Amino acid sequence: MLPGRMTLSPPGPPCGPPEELQELQELAFIERPIRRSLKTAEEIDQLTVDEDLNDVERAVYLLSMGQEVQRASVISNLPSLVRQNPAETFRRVVPKVRDDIILIHTHTYSILKTVLLHLNHRDAVVSSAWLETLLSAINALPKETIKQEVLNPLLYQSQLSHSLQARLAACRILGRASCKFDSLIVKKELLPLARSLCRDVEPEVRVCMCHQLESMARAIGVDDTRTELLPEMLELAGDEEGSVRLAAFDSIISLMEMMDGDDRLHLLVPLVMSACDASSQVDEGVMVSLSFQFGKLCSGLAGSLSDEQKRLLLQKFQVLCITGLPAEENQMDVGESTLIRCNCCYNLPAMLAFVDPAHFLSDLFPSFSGLCSDPEVSVRRSVAAGFHQVVKMLGSNVHVVHKELLLLLQDNSLEVLDALMNHLDETLEVVLSRGDNLMVDNKLQELLSALLSAEQKVGSSLRWRLHEKLLHRYSCLSRLLPGELLHQTFSARIFMILTTNKVLPVQKEAARTFCTFLRYNRKQEQRQEMMERLIQDLAQGRSYWNRLRFLDVCEIATEIFSRKYFNKHFLIPALELVHDPVANVRYKLCQLLPRLRSSLRLPADKLLLQKLDFCVQKFLCREKDKDVVAMIRKTVLELDKLDLSEPFHKRHEWDLLDQKKEKEEMLLLEMEQLERQQSDGKLNSDKHMERKRRDSKTSLSSTKSMSVSSSTGSSTSGKETRKAKLSRSRSLSSQPTSSKPANSDRPLKVKDLSSSSGLGKCTRDDSLRTAHFTLTTQSTSSMPVLIRSKTTSLLDQASMLEQRDHRTSTLDHRSGTRDHRNNMMEQRTSSLEEREHRTSTLEHRDHRTSTLGQRSKTMERGCGMKDSQSRKLSMNRKSSSFQSERE
Repeated sequence: MLPGRMTLSPPGPPCGPPEELQELQELAFIERPIRRSLKTAEEIDQLTVDEDLNDVERAVYLLSMGQEVQRASVISNLPSLVRQNPAETFRRVVPKVRDDIILIHTHTYSILKTVLLHLNHRDAVVSSAWLETLLSAINALPKETIKQEVLNPLLYQSQLSHSLQARLAACRILGRASCKFDSLIVKKELLPLARSLCRDVEPEVRVCMCHQLESMARAIGVDDTRTELLPEMLELAGDEEGSVRLAAFDSIISLMEMMDGDDRLHLLVPLVMSACDASSQVDEGVMVSLSFQFGKLCSGLAGSLSDEQKRLLLQKFQVLCITGLPAEENQMDVGESTLIRCNCCYNLPAMLAFVDPAHFLSDLFPSFSGLCSDPEVSVRRSVAAGFHQVVKMLGSNVHVVHKELLLLLQDNSLEVLDALMNHLDETLEVVLSRGDNLMVDNKLQELLSALLSAEQKVGSSLRWRLHEKLLHRYSCLSRLLPGELLHQTFSARIFMILTTNKVLPVQKEAARTFCTFLRYNRKQEQRQEMMERLIQDLAQGRSYWNRLRFLDVCEIATEIFSRKYFNKHFLIPALELVHDPVANVRYKLCQLLPRLRSSLRLPADKLLLQKLDFCVQKFLCREKDKDVVAMIRKTVLELDKLDLSEPFHKRHEWDLLDQKKEKEEMLLLEMEQLERQQSDGKLNSDKHMERKRRDSKTSLSSTKSMSVSSSTGSSTSGKETRKAKLSRSRSLSSQPTSSKPANSDRPLKVKDLSSSSGLGKCTRDDSLRTAHFTLTTQSTSSMPVLIRSKTTSLLDQASMLEQRDHRTSTLDHRSGTRDHRNNMMEQRTSSLEEREHRTSTLEHRDHRTSTLGQRSKTMERGCGMKDSQSRKLSMNRKSSSFQSERE
C-alpha cells in the first residue's frame, strides 16, 4: 500500500534522509513488473461480457469474439448447456464448436513434424516411442494429412540407403496406413512399396513386412489378395531364413478364411503337410508356431483333407502333446517344449471337434490324460483352463474324464485350481446333469469329497481371492445337487467358513453362498434348521463379530430373497440388534436401516414399519456414542428422502424383480409339496403292494375257509328255510278255515317287527306294507290241505340233503385246517396292521350303533305317534259307523 501512495503524491523536492530515498527507489523498481503483469483497460474490455446475455448467447459470443481461454471454457461447459437447453445448444453452439475444433487441426502439422523428426533418433528406445505415437495418431489424422505428411517421406525412407531402423518403421507405418485408404489407392501406391520391402536384404525387414501383409490383404480384398499377395507370401514361405518362413507361415494361416476351397487344397494343404514333416527335424520356432495354430488349421482344412491326411495330422498332434517329456527321444529346450504342450492344451477343443467327440476315447483321451498329469504346472494350468470346453463337447460321454477332473481338483498347485475355478460352474453343470453315470461306482461321492478337499486346501492358504472365487462357484451346487445331499455335505462347511474365517470378502461370499443354499432348498425342516443357526449363532451370538456378520447376511438376503421372505425371517432379528451393547453393531445397523425400509410396503407391512420407526426413535433418544449418533442423523435424512428420491420406473423395476423372486419361491414350495406327495404316494403304494402280496399268499386259505363257511352257512340256511316251510305248512293245515283273528293279529306283528328292527322309516308306506302282508296271509291261509301229505317226503329229502352237506363240509373243513396251519405265521405278521384296522372298524361300528340307536328311538316315537293316530282314526270310524247304523 505504501508504494501506491507514494506514486500518487505530487512531485516535489525530495525530503528526508538519502537512505529513505534509496529504499523508495527500490520499492518503485519492484513495482514495475507487478504493474506490467496486470491487465490493461483494453484487455479488460475484451474479457467483459454483457450480463443480460443468457448462457447460450454468452457461449456463442465467446466462441466468436472471445479469447482462447474463454473458448476452452465454453467447450468444457458444453454438457451442462446441453442439459439446460438442448435445442438451442445444438442449433447455435455446437456448429461454432465444430468450426473451432477444425481450427485445431492446423496445430497438427507442427506436432506431426515433431513426431516425424524424432523417428530417426539415434536412441532406439526414443525412436520406438515416437513411432508408437505416430501409429496411434494415424487413426485420428485425416487422409490428406497422412498422404502428404507421412506417406511421401516414407517412399524416401524405405530405400536401402537408409538405416535398418527407418526401414522397419516404414513397414509398420505401411501396415497401419493401409486401413485408412480404399483398395485402389493401396493397390497402386502402397503395394509396390510393400513388395520392395519384402525383398529387402535384411531378414528382419522381410519378417516385419511379412507380418503387415495381413492388414494390407484385408484392405485390398479377396480377389487382389489371390493375385497380388499370395505369390509374395508363398515366396517368403520358401525363404532361406527360418524366421522369415515362420512369419510367412503365420500370415498365410491368418488369411485362411479369405481363401476358397481350391486355394486351400492346392496351396495351404501342401504347405501345412510339409511343415508337419519338417517341424520335427528343422526349427523349434516353426514347431512352436505350428502347435499354436494346429487347431485352427485342422478345423479350417477339415473339408479339404483326405482320411490319410487327417490321420497324419492327428498323429502329429499326439507327438506334440508329449514333446520334451523324458519318454521322447528328441529332447528340446525345456521352455520351448513346455510352450508346445501348453499350446496343445489350448487347441484341445478344436482337435476334439476335428476328430468327433464319439472318437475321443480312442484318439485323444491318452493325450488328454497325459496333459492333465503333466509334470509342469503351466501345462496342467492350461488344460484346467480349457477343461469346461472339453466337457461341454463330450456331452453324455463326460464320465470318461471323471478321473482327470478329480486329478485337477486334488492338484497340489493353487495355480491349477485357480485356472479350474474360472469355469467350474459350467463344468459341474455338465458333469452333475448326468447323474445316472455318477451313481455308478460311487463317482458322485468321490467328486463331492474332491470339491471339499479343494476348498480346505485353498482355505488353509493365503490366497483369499482364490477362496472367494471358489465359494462363488460353489453356489451353483444349489441347482445341481439334491437338497438332502447338499445340506449334509456343504451347508455345514459354508456356515463354518462364515463364522470362523477372518477375511471379510471371504465371509461375505460365504454368506451369499449360504443364502443361495437356503433359498433353493426344498425341505422345510432343513430351511428351518438353517435359519435357526443364523439366528442363534450369528444374530444372538456371543461375539460381536458374528452379530456384524448377521447384518452382512441381511444385506445379501435383500438381494437374493423376496421382500416377503426377508420380512418374515430376517427383519425382526436385525431390528433387535438396536439393543446391542457394542457400538460397531449399532453403527452397522444404522447403515442398514434404509435398505430395511425399502423392503417394506404399506399397508401390508404396517406393523413392521412401526417397529422400524421405534428402532429409529430409540437411536435418537438413547444413543450416546457420537459416531452412531452422527450416522443415525444421516440415516434419518436418507429415510425421509427415500420415497421421494427413488424414481417411479426404478421402483417399478424393483417390484417386478421382487414379484419374480416371490413366484420362484412359491414354485419351490409347490415342488416341495409335490415331492412330499410323491414320496407319500410311493410309500403307500409300497405298503399296498406288500399287503397285496401278503393277501395273495393268504388268498388260498381264505378262499378255502370261505368255501367251507359258505357251504356250512348254505346248509344251515337251507335247513332253516326247510324247517320254516314245514312248520308253516303244519300250522296252516292245523288252522281253521276262518281267518279273521289271524288277520287281526297280523298287522300287530308287523308293527312290532318294524319297531324292533329300527332300520326302516315309519312313513306312509308302512300301511301299504301291512295291507299287502294281510293279503298274502289270506292267500296262504286259503291253500289246499294237500300239502299235509307231502310233508313226510319233504322231511325225508331234507334229511338226505343234510347228510350229504355234512360230509362235504367235513372234507372241506379238514383241507381248510391244513391250509390254515400253513398260513398261521403270515397271519401273525399282519396281526399288528389288522389290530389297528379292527380298532378303527370297532370305533366306526360304535359310532354306527350309536347313530342307529338314536334313529330307532326316533322311529319308535314316530311309530307310537302313528299308532295312536291310527287308533284314534279307527275309534272315530267305529263311532261314525255306529252312529250311521243307529240312524
